Amino acid sequence: MLGRTLILRILSVRDRHIHRLLKLRHIIVEPEEELSSSFTLTRKISLFKSPERMEEGPYKCVRDGNGTVNRVIRMGTRKSQLARIQTDYVAEKLKTLYPDVHLEIVAMSTIGDKILDTALSKIGEKSLFTKELENALERNEVDLVVHSLKDLPTTLPNGFTIGAVLQRESPHDAVVLHPKNSGLTLDTLPDGSVIGTSSLRRAAQLKKRFPHLEFKDIRGNLNTRLKKLDEKEDYAAIILAAAGLKRMGWEARVSQVLGPEDCMYAVGQGALAVEVRARDCDILEMVSTLHHSETVLRCIAERAFLRRLEGGCSVPVAVNTEVKDSVLSLTGAVYSLDGADSLKEAMETSVDPGNKLESAADIQHVGVTAHNVPQCAQVAAEKLGVDLANLLLSKGAMEILTTARKLNDAR
Repeated sequence: MLGRTLILRILSVRDRHIHRLLKLRHIIVEPEEELSSSFTLTRKISLFKSPERMEEGPYKCVRDGNGTVNRVIRMGTRKSQLARIQTDYVAEKLKTLYPDVHLEIVAMSTIGDKILDTALSKIGEKSLFTKELENALERNEVDLVVHSLKDLPTTLPNGFTIGAVLQRESPHDAVVLHPKNSGLTLDTLPDGSVIGTSSLRRAAQLKKRFPHLEFKDIRGNLNTRLKKLDEKEDYAAIILAAAGLKRMGWEARVSQVLGPEDCMYAVGQGALAVEVRARDCDILEMVSTLHHSETVLRCIAERAFLRRLEGGCSVPVAVNTEVKDSVLSLTGAVYSLDGADSLKEAMETSVDPGNKLESAADIQHVGVTAHNVPQCAQVAAEKLGVDLANLLLSKGAMEILTTARKLNDAR
């Protein structure tokens, strides 16, 4: 009965895969078995594959007491506490949908985790927080990877796709004050106060908005940056993503949330993404149930905007999106490093599919495969991002970004 439940849940998403999905074997609860894993979940679950399906790749499997071969779904993640929390959150979501699927979490360090004495924008490497994870995915050492969507480049390596974009937390940035500055805001901090941020985007916008403040780079994970803030007096405050603080349970440290009038956010900020091998249809089907339609459309528009601008962490690009009454609005901006020169525009489009019937299709939109979100809405969202970027490019955005890159490289 459990196996029937799993199959029916998946078929409700895509009927056209009936024949393939019926190859999934029935689910049998597996005896507790010790697995080598860098992180242990309280409950372990298993997606079982028939032996003939195992020939498609070197999957990790275990056998139950009856000799049935059971596939283990290995989830790749960074080693930081926040990354673990985010991956555990995704695992719990999957366990709710598929109570008998067996998960193993595999943690590893990335380039961005190892190089802590250099600003991210100066490292000169793409995929700073994703490359090692994607290498493991390519080598079949993991079956899926959980990312902060903002860390994923807008063009993924061949053979990979974003199989799930979960409901977004607040995408905004937050101010965390040094304890001695309790009760103040960025507006009321004394002239010359030093604000720590690891982002050119944040620094460029906030320099323009708060010219009386000084902005300096600060590296490390959330724990490290908060420790640097609290244990020394080098910084009056630091700027962090509100979503990360919430996931860590540190909302009480938030002194001020920065709205779009102060600081627009990074592409994909606040959203979690699950990256999979595009050919691994069963895993793609399983994680696709985690898609949140509104978040998918917003992030497709944002990623299309960034990709058309050829942006990344080495240039200040910011966005703001909203879906209201089936209308997707996108505001996008580019900045010089000091924020003095900028371009900002907004556009909107309908994402209402109406009564249009569509067949499911594995079409990627800026790396996202979301067959349970209307294709016409995804096409409209991607076009919106490209159109807005083209508008900014026609007004000189590339010149601003090129100058920003050169100045950043020269620092």
